[in-house]
Amino acid sequence: MDRIGLTQEDITKMEVDAIVNAANKTLLGGGGVDGAIHRAAGPYLKKECETLEGAETGETKLTKGHQLPASFIIHTVGPVWNGGKNNEEKLLADAYRNSLEIAKMNEFETIAFPNISTGVYHFPKDKAADIAIETVKEFLTNNKFPMKVYFVCFDDENYSIYKSKLEQ
Repeated sequence: MDRIGLTQEDITKMEVDAIVNAANKTLLGGGGVDGAIHRAAGPYLKKECETLEGAETGETKLTKGHQLPASFIIHTVGPVWNGGKNNEEKLLADAYRNSLEIAKMNEFETIAFPNISTGVYHFPKDKAADIAIETVKEFLTNNKFPMKVYFVCFDDENYSIYKSKLEQ
């Protein structure tokens, strides 16, 4: 599908309408991609996030991009993997779908996703990639916006997984 792109780089450098932040429930910054986005966006991001009152797993909130090349940040809370016993797969799909809904509502042409929940939340990378790709493809089939979705992989393992699955 030509509306899906794959890249291996730092998501904070992406020049897109919106990047997705794999946030924690407070939305106030943390480790991994969340911390990197907060550091790169600057202190005003945290001030804006303080007004949002957090988010539940699978939910999304929108902020400005502040000092990032991306105009906006879509913050979503992915699930912590607990062996698949707590509806983690549906919650991960919700995180992707709800992020795409915000992009659609705002008519964002481009959006970039990190590998949500595959870091400190320990979601199995292969399973997470299947959910991400399937959810994005289904959404793009039925919607004009976003016009292009990028999967942005930071590490070699996720990049290889996504490359293999997208070439199938």
